[in-house]
Amino acid sequence: MGRLEAGYVQVYTGNGKGKTTAALGLTLRAVGAGLRVYIAQFLKGSDYSEVKCIKERFSDLVDIEQFGTPRFVRTGNITEEDLELAKKALSRIEEALTSGKYDIVIMEEANVAAYLGLIKTEDILRLIDIKPSNVELVITGRYAPEEVIERADLVTEMKEIKHYYTKGVQARVGIEK
Repeated sequence: MGRLEAGYVQVYTGNGKGKTTAALGLTLRAVGAGLRVYIAQFLKGSDYSEVKCIKERFSDLVDIEQFGTPRFVRTGNITEEDLELAKKALSRIEEALTSGKYDIVIMEEANVAAYLGLIKTEDILRLIDIKPSNVELVITGRYAPEEVIERADLVTEMKEIKHYYTKGVQARVGIEK
């Protein structure tokens, strides 16, 4: 297995499409190089195509776990279960970061989880602090906290210019889910 000499902190944020896609593209590149990846998906508990693909085809190099329910979580409908799942995600991410097993750890939708109050910005910063120097940490989701942006080594903002969702197009299997 290839090991990274240096691991950095990447953030993909903004209101445009492509944050998860960027993290998954990095995962595909890492798998091609023989690197091991751990993905924790906050707020997601549905049957997404990437989960199926990873579990069926890349389970030797990629572990993916969902820490959400099938329903859409927003301010005002947060449950105790949502809070418990987010807490469990933080614990599993810490294990993955410090295990020596993974070269890349992805915290998908962690920024949104912080924005909604499921986790604290300080939780993300603490994980950045304990990240080993040879592990890449990727944090995705809208609303990246300014403190996380300041601490990251790479920050990309996806900006929506136009999206067919505004014309009523629902998420499509293989494209958005």
